[in-house]
Formats: sequence, C-alpha cells, structure tokens
Amino acid sequence: MLELTMATVSGEEGATAGMLMADAPSEPGAVLRVGRDKSACRLVTPDDWLFVSRVHLEFLCGPEGTWQVTWLRGSQPDPSSEVRLVVGEYAQPLVYGGTVALPRGGNGEIVIRDRTAPRSVNVGFFHEF
Repeated sequence: MLELTMATVSGEEGATAGMLMADAPSEPGAVLRVGRDKSACRLVTPDDWLFVSRVHLEFLCGPEGTWQVTWLRGSQPDPSSEVRLVVGEYAQPLVYGGTVALPRGGNGEIVIRDRTAPRSVNVGFFHEF
C-alpha cells in the first residue's frame, strides 16, 4: 500500500491549507496522480496554481510491488516549478520528465516549489508492506 498526504503551503509565513489523502494497493499497474486536473488526479492542487501542471506527478507501482514517481512533462518546455524528493536527511532534485524509485517500505516527501512565489505543494508518502 502506498499512502499519500498533500498539503499546499503559501505565503512567507507558510500558511498551510487542508491536508488531502489518497492511497493505492501495491499491485502492479496501480497509479496515483497529483496535479490540477480533477478528472485525472487523486490529489488536486488549486486551479490557479499554474506552477503545477494539469497532471504533475505520477506514482506507479511496478511488477514487484515497488513504487516510482515521475515528474511528467507539461505543455511548457521549461517548468515553472522545482521538484525534490526528501527521505530522512537525504534530498534529491527530480529532473523534469524524470523518474525515481521510492524506498521500499519507507517514507518521505516530494516538494513541488513555485519558482516565482513563496508557494509549495508538499506530498508526503508512506510505503507500507
């Protein structure tokens, strides 16, 4: 099972909007998406947060029950956000259009940060066996 929690954070003082949650079983082909498109995403950001693509992140379960996350390419050649994976003390930037494996049985956070304003989308994950 992969559990996701999402919080939107804005402003210099870091005002946090409500927490959203989604989960999916660790079965091959299971998918969870994060973005602005309510019809395609289980976790949806505010419509006017254009630094987040319609479908920004895709979590996909592979054949052995392991999960990966992909920062999907949007309609623009250059993104207006930065995405990084944080697991414990370790932080790694995600490449636009790139994929990274999530730690099996681990937890962490993926942060989508607006390059032009003090806003971010924080997606926590917990992979349960």
